[in-house]
Amino acid sequence: MTDWIDVCAENALIERENIVVDIDGTDVAIFKLGGQFYAIEDVCTHDGAEIATGELEGDEIICPRHGARFCVKTGAVKCAPAYEDIETFPVQITDGRVQVRDHRWD
Repeated sequence: MTDWIDVCAENALIERENIVVDIDGTDVAIFKLGGQFYAIEDVCTHDGAEIATGELEGDEIICPRHGARFCVKTGAVKCAPAYEDIETFPVQITDGRVQVRDHRWD
C-alpha cells in the first residue's frame, strides 16, 4: 500500500480553488468543492493536456484546450471530445492537513 502524501493545510485552499502536486510522478489536482476535497489526475484523457487550469462549472472541470468536461468528484467524463474518465485519488484530512495517495499500486 502506498503512503499518504501531505499536500497542504486544510485551510490553505479557498472554496473552488485547486492545487497541483506531484504524487509518485503523477500530477494530481486537488480541488475544494462544497467544503470537501477531491483529487483527480491533472490530465485530459482526450489529448493528454493538463486540465487544472480549466474553468469550473458546478462540479465539472472544462478542459482549456478542447472543451471536454469531467466531474471533479468522480473523474467521470461528461462531454466529448473525451470518452475516458480521469483517474481519481483518495483524499483524507489528518490533523488539519490534506493528504492524498496513489492507490493504483496497492
